Amino acid sequence: MLIYLLVVNAVGFAVMLYDKYLARNNLWRIPETTLFGIAVIGGSIGCLCGMYTVRHKTKHRSFTLGIPAILVTQILLVYFLR
Repeated sequence: MLIYLLVVNAVGFAVMLYDKYLARNNLWRIPETTLFGIAVIGGSIGCLCGMYTVRHKTKHRSFTLGIPAILVTQILLVYFLR
């Protein structure tokens, strides 16, 4: 499980950085549903770190509230389901 979380968070971080690169170069972007999907499957920490490392999607309320909400929900699920 630890390896899965490390990999999915690394992917979340990398995807945020890559989407920022695409945005800066006016290229075809990664859909927001994909970014949220990566967060939902366990990559919320990586996505959150990626957001604030390169200041990507930080002006979008859906991301500044949504990604942390996903993370808190995941923490609560782990706490109550263990």
